[in-house]
Amino acid sequence: MDVRLQQYDDKMKKAYEFLEADYATIRAGRANPHVLDKLRVDYYGTPTPIQQVGNITVPEARIIQIAPWEKSLIREIEKAILTSDIGINPSNDGSVIRLVFPELTEERRKDLVKEVKKKAEDGKVAIRNIRRDGNDAFKKLAKTEVSEDEIKQLEEQLQKLTDKYIKEIDTLMETKSKEIMTV
Repeated sequence: MDVRLQQYDDKMKKAYEFLEADYATIRAGRANPHVLDKLRVDYYGTPTPIQQVGNITVPEARIIQIAPWEKSLIREIEKAILTSDIGINPSNDGSVIRLVFPELTEERRKDLVKEVKKKAEDGKVAIRNIRRDGNDAFKKLAKTEVSEDEIKQLEEQLQKLTDKYIKEIDTLMETKSKEIMTV
């Protein structure tokens, strides 16, 4: 791949990976420990990811269990979960915290699919903006030492990259939508 294209490929890949990580936090009726990825717990005055203060397991399809390494953290973890946008009330038995994910209603599933599609569209817009930036940069090159044929070739390669990532986003969106709609 042309060195001038590599930076745009990297940026598009990052946009795709961001969307992939964002999708991992959308709960689809099954317990997915990634819904806790953005949560921070006050651990001796330092905001710390929940994964670093306890053991997270999925004992059943719709239950996440958090076993803190220090019992004193149970209150802090519960507080972090309650103030987040997960929408699940934690329950604890003094040593572990359980998050029970309710079955999603048909209406909620449809709302989640809309959210998935909106995020996919945002991802596509990001990819297209990267393409636009690349094309602008190539046009500036035309004023210097690069021939018009080379510019045309770079633009075509950038378009192929754009098409590839947009197709990957569409595939990712379809997969996540099916996952959400599966009862």
